[in-house]
Amino acid sequence: MTKSERLLNLVILLLVSRNYVTKERIRSLMEPYRQTSDDAFEKMFERDKEELRSLGIPIEVGHIDKFFEDEQGYRVKRDAFELPAMDFTPDEVAVLGLAARVWQHAGLAAATSDALVKLKAAGLDVDREQLDAVQPTLVAEEPAFEPVWRATLSRTPVAFDYRRPGDTSTTRRHLQPWGVVTAQERWYVVGLDTDRGEPRMFRLSRIVDGVVAHDGPVGSFTVPEGTDVRRLSESLVPPGTGRTADILARAGTGHALRRRAETTAPGVTGPDGSDGWDRLTVPFGSADQLAGELLALGDAVVVLGPAELRTMVVDRLRGLVDSQAGGPG
Repeated sequence: MTKSERLLNLVILLLVSRNYVTKERIRSLMEPYRQTSDDAFEKMFERDKEELRSLGIPIEVGHIDKFFEDEQGYRVKRDAFELPAMDFTPDEVAVLGLAARVWQHAGLAAATSDALVKLKAAGLDVDREQLDAVQPTLVAEEPAFEPVWRATLSRTPVAFDYRRPGDTSTTRRHLQPWGVVTAQERWYVVGLDTDRGEPRMFRLSRIVDGVVAHDGPVGSFTVPEGTDVRRLSESLVPPGTGRTADILARAGTGHALRRRAETTAPGVTGPDGSDGWDRLTVPFGSADQLAGELLALGDAVVVLGPAELRTMVVDRLRGLVDSQAGGPG
């Protein structure tokens, strides 16, 4: 974690700087470098540069003053840092979206903001807009995400109050968290339920009280060898009701729906008269849950059936319009 933070801070420093930054300036701005001896700093800085370059981050070397070539500095040019235009298949976009949710978690956004504040306080002239290349855009909003994620990484048993669907009260649960997964745009933690002595899965949005360390210190449990958390989570999902929804989705949208779709018919004529739509047959269990997912996609989807689901979506949209207009009518 310390090394990753140091590399991220180095990228931020070199990316937002409007000019080349000298090695001495870099050392004075970054605490991990500042706390080392001269020899240790030289070795650490060289290793970090090579590691970033091996990851495809182009660190440019140039002179601080274009009229005098006596002092070198470093920077990362955005046009060289950005990826070229690429086309992805829907499946590839889905995988990238999942990776983005973890990479662009709010914790990273906070670390980035902290780094900028420190750089500005140290007097470095920074270009905030350059951070668009690494700016978080997707976040995990559940309050339980951060503590559960950290407990998973540190192998720390946790306890929390959990409300099951339809229940008005909560129950105390004790878990050895093995991994965090996402399904249908929601986050879940999978692990050993020590009260029941078997693997269980819990939706993070249903954890209604703070997640606390319990029944053991850091590193007090291990994940059974050969455990595939993703496959385990799929086996723990309750069996569906066999219902399917008939949905039109604009091409290139609704990737979570597409991953679950039983059939996909491309090139279908949509409500706007164009043929840039796909017709999806999507299995679902909870109409309420699917309606919320569809509403989040806005005009990128149209519900054809079943009537129950279509009515639910239309009613919610009308309620939203009425609330914005100040009332019915």
